[in-house]
Amino acid sequence: MTAIVILALIALFVGLRLYSVLGERTGHEQPILKPADPDARVEQPRVNAQREPSSVTDNGDLAYVPTAGPGVRQILAADPSFDVARFLEGASSAYRMILEAFWKGDLDTLRPHTDKDVYATFASAVEQREKDGLKLDNRLVALDPPVIVEAGLDHGAAEVTVRFEADIAAVTRNAKDEVVAGSMSDAVQTRERWTFRRDLKSRDPNWLLIETDEEE
Repeated sequence: MTAIVILALIALFVGLRLYSVLGERTGHEQPILKPADPDARVEQPRVNAQREPSSVTDNGDLAYVPTAGPGVRQILAADPSFDVARFLEGASSAYRMILEAFWKGDLDTLRPHTDKDVYATFASAVEQREKDGLKLDNRLVALDPPVIVEAGLDHGAAEVTVRFEADIAAVTRNAKDEVVAGSMSDAVQTRERWTFRRDLKSRDPNWLLIETDEEE
């Protein structure tokens, strides 16, 4: 379980607005409109030329908030191949894939994309659902362009926190396939912050999800 420009996200969701404590928010889980790619990762792009990142994309959407700018530039100075647009594209793919795997209880897909603590939280929630004879039938209805809200370096590793705002239709069914909670006709607005980490000394270009938090 392994575990950017915004235009690419829009292309993924034609007709829709374009991706925590997921473990702590286990009653609010969701599957997605498009099937997830089990090999999807937050991948580090291969770019040779160093450049100053822009906080605004071509379509006017923020790629990162101003307070995250210094951290983004710090990462770029340490690794000139870092690219904000490509990162956000990969982060969005990881967001959708991880959520869908969690809703399905697919722990094998989750493991390579998450660190041990996040994985343990997911696994515990999936195990409890199975004990209770429940399953999730969720849908990602709409996903706004993601925004980097924090960034920086920590002991040679890059850490980037991304805010995801989405509309999710969440339904819980029992063993008889009866709806016991939620409704497909009413989407719930969610706002979460996911933090991804990558060791810049590693040859592995992919990022791990190390923390999820729900934003008020």
